[in-house]
Amino acid sequence: MSEIRPVYSIRVASISDIARFAALMISLGQPAYIIHFKHEEENYYGMLAIFHDYFNLNGVPIFYYCSAKEEGKYILVKVDEGGELVMFSDKTKAGYISIPIITLYKKPDFIQL
Repeated sequence: MSEIRPVYSIRVASISDIARFAALMISLGQPAYIIHFKHEEENYYGMLAIFHDYFNLNGVPIFYYCSAKEEGKYILVKVDEGGELVMFSDKTKAGYISIPIITLYKKPDFIQL
């Protein structure tokens, strides 16, 4: 079995950026979830995605991530004429896009922060 090469890691400004990305995927009919792990006493949240058609590199794996103090089982997203609301929750809520958070036992070796 060959060694797994690390993904390209891109740190985003906030959990709202990751939630917005996941909500877009869900609204297009694609399943999406956010992974969570603790590393060096800090909470990290992120999404794995494939960047297609980048010159001669097709299918480049990218890990979009951020750190946050909050914890929860879901990230809830609501966008309307009043603006955007993103929050952590332990349950779903009517009228919101509910993005499940999958908590990993530890940081995977193929993710470099």
